[in-house]
Amino acid sequence: MEQIQMFFGYHKTLMQLLHSAGFIGLSKRQKLEALIALCCELLQTDDISVWSLSLCSSSLNRDQCYSPRTGHVYKPYTLGRVEHSAYFSALEAAEIIATHDMENDPRTRSFAQCELSQTQAVVAMLDAPIYDGNRLCGVLCLESLEQRHWTLADITCATAFADTISMINTHEAWLNSRKELDYITHHDDFTGLLNQRSLQHRIQQLMSQQPPGHFALLWFDIDRLNAINNGMGGQIGDAVVSEVATRLRGVLLPGKDMVARVGGDEFAMLYRFSEGSNTLSDAVETIMNTVNQPIQIGQQRLTVSTSVGISIFPYDADDVATLMRCSESAMYHAKGCGRRQAQYFNQGVSASAKARFLMENQLIEAIANDGLSLVYQPIMSGDARTLVSCEALVRWQHHSQGFLSPAEFLPLAYEAGLIAELDLWVLERACRDIKLARARGLSMPPVAVNLSADAIMDPSLTDKIWSLLEQYQVHGSQLELEMIEDAIKDDSDVLQHTLKQLVRMGLKLSIDDFGTGYSSLLRLKNLPFTKLKIDRSFIQDLPKDADDCALTLSILGMAKGLGVSVVAEGVENGDQEAWLQQQGCNYLQGFKYHKPMPIDDFLDLLTTA
Repeated sequence: MEQIQMFFGYHKTLMQLLHSAGFIGLSKRQKLEALIALCCELLQTDDISVWSLSLCSSSLNRDQCYSPRTGHVYKPYTLGRVEHSAYFSALEAAEIIATHDMENDPRTRSFAQCELSQTQAVVAMLDAPIYDGNRLCGVLCLESLEQRHWTLADITCATAFADTISMINTHEAWLNSRKELDYITHHDDFTGLLNQRSLQHRIQQLMSQQPPGHFALLWFDIDRLNAINNGMGGQIGDAVVSEVATRLRGVLLPGKDMVARVGGDEFAMLYRFSEGSNTLSDAVETIMNTVNQPIQIGQQRLTVSTSVGISIFPYDADDVATLMRCSESAMYHAKGCGRRQAQYFNQGVSASAKARFLMENQLIEAIANDGLSLVYQPIMSGDARTLVSCEALVRWQHHSQGFLSPAEFLPLAYEAGLIAELDLWVLERACRDIKLARARGLSMPPVAVNLSADAIMDPSLTDKIWSLLEQYQVHGSQLELEMIEDAIKDDSDVLQHTLKQLVRMGLKLSIDDFGTGYSSLLRLKNLPFTKLKIDRSFIQDLPKDADDCALTLSILGMAKGLGVSVVAEGVENGDQEAWLQQQGCNYLQGFKYHKPMPIDDFLDLLTTA
């Protein structure tokens, strides 16, 4: 009973400290100082210390120590696991190490030979493990310079103090995790800007103010960032994103409210202004002039631009989601108008959206009723003398609007979820035309057909293609499947399986529009692609544009190193052709040789080629 009453007394004193107003407001270090001083006083020990376990559990490091003689002192010391393995094992087994004879206890006798023990003749030790959650993170160590048989009350008291320190650790970790979670929840970890969640919250705050003010939401997108990523490396692309973020953060405007990163290459800014003033237009001009300056990265000087869409509260929308949708739509409109500019949302943009919805329904009908057609553009050998393959391209002769370019209706197919169905239609028509050529006694060269991400990620794609090959008696080697880089960014097991199955069926795989998407050649080396096509945007200004020359050369060099052949698309003149031939480009495609043509014209070309 005496031991129990003694522990009750210890416990009461500990609780009084923990619940005191002064203790609650202390820092963690100050709390530990108060706890070990009280523990030393209650148990009348000669020394007490707190040790922390290293992250790899290879050592214990003394953080704090206290003795009635010297008070709190900070003398760092490290105990290694190798020298004191039995002691470490006891702690990891959650043992309370209570010994009256340190030198002869198998758990602690290794201390007798260490420098720490030689500074003072420690005889008895009482050590209790400290935790952070369920992870051992340290030990509370009580030392006596005289032989001492630790009582149950002593052991229970030391354990209570160690458990208290454990709870402080766990609480601090919880507080830190809350801070980290709050930061992650509201900030972009790469740029340090606020994120889309914070943007939405701030827009709602501004809309709820009484009386409500006027503000604009500016939506930025970095032009051709994917081309920079793939042509010059992700590190350069990241540097561009970081620099644009810095410029948006640093631009000085009286009405600027906040800047957020809302996507990989997209940012948003809130700008408050007075009705009837010209400050918004002036602000947009200032921002564009600031952001669209060349960026110097090491020895590289890059011409970087942004496209900006602007919506205004309360004129364009009076709720958060609609306002964001309006500004983003205006940004895409700016890109469609040629990039490097700002566009305001208006009802014309809204009317365009309604028109797109109507056209989506018409596209569904065209796919179902064979209302589309294919044309074929030849692909020439590197010396431009031999027709080696062709690309199948879909066309739509609209019943009321006439000819529609793929740029007008392919985005609709993506938005409406029709692109995979459209891809299969193109594949079937290509197989049908290959069979037609065979019936006319002609050998159709390999036909390249584009596949979207939606089609590639369909687990039944290989079965569908095999069915087409069987139906039209087409060998797999007569087809080449082209995929844009973003279509294979998932790199999932489904994708890997599908690509391997396609290769087993004899089909060749290539990357289309290389340099405008997500991937890099170093990543593609692990995928079964044998060819890539350099996007026409890099070819059109060759050989005059130094940046395009550098990007194209880097792609050609890496492709050669990996044994991947290269097609340059969009070749239109002799200067482009000569430069590409000089650099060893494998294949050429463009209007300089042939425009896309209907199947009958293509078959006529084969008879004369």
